[in-house]
Amino acid sequence: MAKEVAQDKKGRVIAALDIGTTKVSLAIGVCQGEQLDVIGVGEAPSAGIRQGVVVNIESTAEAIRKAREEAELMAGVKIDSVYLAVGGSHVQSFHSSGMIAIRHKEVRQEDIDRVIEAAKAVAIPQDRQVLHVLPQDFKIDGQAGIYDPIGMSGVRLEASVYIITGSQSAIINAIKCTQKAGLKVSEVVLQQLASALSVLSDDEKNLGVSVVDMGGGTCDIISFFQGSVIHTGLVPVGGINFTQDVAIGLKTTQTHAESLKKKYGCALPELVDEDEAIEVESVGGRKPRTLMKRDLCEVIEARAEETLELIHDELKEKNLTHKLGSGVVLTGGASLLQGLVEMGDFILDVPVRRGLPNRVSGLVDVVKQPSYATVVGLLMYGKEKTNDRSAVKDHAADWTDKLKNFLGLGV
Repeated sequence: MAKEVAQDKKGRVIAALDIGTTKVSLAIGVCQGEQLDVIGVGEAPSAGIRQGVVVNIESTAEAIRKAREEAELMAGVKIDSVYLAVGGSHVQSFHSSGMIAIRHKEVRQEDIDRVIEAAKAVAIPQDRQVLHVLPQDFKIDGQAGIYDPIGMSGVRLEASVYIITGSQSAIINAIKCTQKAGLKVSEVVLQQLASALSVLSDDEKNLGVSVVDMGGGTCDIISFFQGSVIHTGLVPVGGINFTQDVAIGLKTTQTHAESLKKKYGCALPELVDEDEAIEVESVGGRKPRTLMKRDLCEVIEARAEETLELIHDELKEKNLTHKLGSGVVLTGGASLLQGLVEMGDFILDVPVRRGLPNRVSGLVDVVKQPSYATVVGLLMYGKEKTNDRSAVKDHAADWTDKLKNFLGLGV
C-alpha cells in the first residue's frame, strides 16, 4: 500500500487491457503532465475470444488475472481499473452530420459540444453501443474544410462526425470478464484506434494512412485523412490462420507450428537459403522429420499473399487507396512475420512499414514492439483523458477560489 501511495505522489497511475484471440496483455503506466512512463506489463495466453467476441468468460477472466498479477508485480503498484480495448467483427461505423445556430456570433467550445451532440442524434439499434464520436471537419455558414472553428465568426455551425459502434452484448461480456478479474473499466476504446495512437505521427494522419492491427484472429483496420478518422474495417484472418496452415502443410502440431512460424517463418521464400533445413515434429509420437525451410515459407507465402489481398480489397472497396499518401502501417503480433512488409509494398501498391509504439518512456525495451501497440495506445488515451479531467478540476477550483474571495470567504 505504501508503494502505491508513493507512486501516486509521483504521478497518476493508469492501466490498459487488451483481450486478444491468442493472448491477454495488460500494461501499467504513470503519467505526469506530458510524460508517460510504462512501469509494468503482463501477458497470459488466452483462448476465450474469437474475432473480438468472448466465447468463454471464465477462461478469459483467468487470463486477465494472470496478466494483472504479472504487471502489478513488475510495477510494484496495485491497480483497480483499466482502459479496455475492444474490436472485431461486431464493430460498425458510419458518417453523420449536425447543424446548430452559433449563440454568441463567435464559435466557443460549448457550440462545438452542441453541434457534436446534434450530429450524434441519429437512430442507433438498441443492440448497439456508441464507442466513439470523432469530429472530421466543420462548416461555418457553408464554408467547408474548417478543422478548428473556435473563435471564428458566423451564424450557422455544421459538423461532420464519424460514429463508431459495437455490439452491446460483445462489449458487456468483455466488461464482465474484466470485472470477474477484479478490475473496473474506466472506458472502452476501439482497439485499432488505440494502436494508431501509439504508432502514427500527426504528419501521417494528415497525409492519409491506414493502420492494420494484425492480431491472432483478425486484421483490424483504421484509416485517417487530413487528421481525421475516415474508415474502420476488418479482415477475418489473423496469425492463428498462418499457424493452422503450417500445422496442416507440414503435418505437425499447432504448438510446434506456432514455434516454427515465429522462429523460421518468412513471407518471401526467395529470401531464404535453398539448402537450409529445419527439424519438424511429427504427430502421434512418430519421429521428427527434416524438411527444407523453403517448404515452410511457401506455406506461409500463400496465406500472407491472401491476407494482404483481402486488406487491399477492403481499402479499394472504400475508395481509399488514392488517399493514403503515407501508405499503410502494419502492427500487432502477426506483423512481425519476416518479409511481410516487402510483400505489402508490392501487393498494396503504397509504402508499407511496421509500426512500433513510441512517445513513451520507462520500459521502452519491453513495449517497443508491434504486439504492444494497443496497450501503449490505451495508456496514451488514458493519459489525455486524465489530463483533461485535471484541467477541468483546476479550472473549477480557480472559479471556486475567485467566488470565495469575491464573497469575502477567502482564508
